[in-house]
Amino acid sequence: MGRQGDSSTRGKASASGSSSVRKASPAVYRRRRLFAGGALLMVIALVVSGFALAGVFSGSEQASSTDPAGSPAASESPTATPEPSASAPSATPTPSPTPTCNQNLVTVSASTDKAAYGPEENPLLTLKVTNGGTMPCQVNIGTSQMEFLVTSGPDRIFSSRDCQATSEDLVKTIAPGASETANFPWSRNRTVEGCQAVESKPGTGGAYYIFTAKLGSKASPKAVFQLN
Repeated sequence: MGRQGDSSTRGKASASGSSSVRKASPAVYRRRRLFAGGALLMVIALVVSGFALAGVFSGSEQASSTDPAGSPAASESPTATPEPSASAPSATPTPSPTPTCNQNLVTVSASTDKAAYGPEENPLLTLKVTNGGTMPCQVNIGTSQMEFLVTSGPDRIFSSRDCQATSEDLVKTIAPGASETANFPWSRNRTVEGCQAVESKPGTGGAYYIFTAKLGSKASPKAVFQLN
């Protein structure tokens, strides 16, 4: 009787143990669910971290396209067009200034448009300056240098300087053998230095007069004309 009770007791215990293995309690299930949920969150976190790391490495690869100095790659930076090198200008000889004419090679002449003039005609006096040298040269033929002088024997009849309002320079380059001329219409009047009023007039009736052209210190030969 005692053995049967023991075996019955072991049988119950064995059955109870078998049932404890096969069927877990609700608390165990809750712990398992929590563990499984935590594992799932860890996997999701690792996946997200993997994407983030992939983004970081991708950015690193883009950064590697810069040059060693860290400037943007050539495909992204504006292309600098090299400026053409400035070539040194060719040395051209500076032309020497035209020299002033040698007074010994300059000639001044005087002439009138007619040899004799009627009572109502006014003589046209002409001054001509000629370069007698072999090179071009400059001559001042301005009113500051010119004078148209009319005389009759020792009588000083007229000078263009007596009543000249302004005095100006006019420098001209004259080629070898070439000339420059200046004309002055004379009104058959008398003048004196200082441009004072003179009532008398040159005589007529076939009187002869002498016209002398002056340019600076140069004076022309005499040009004779007649007033009728």
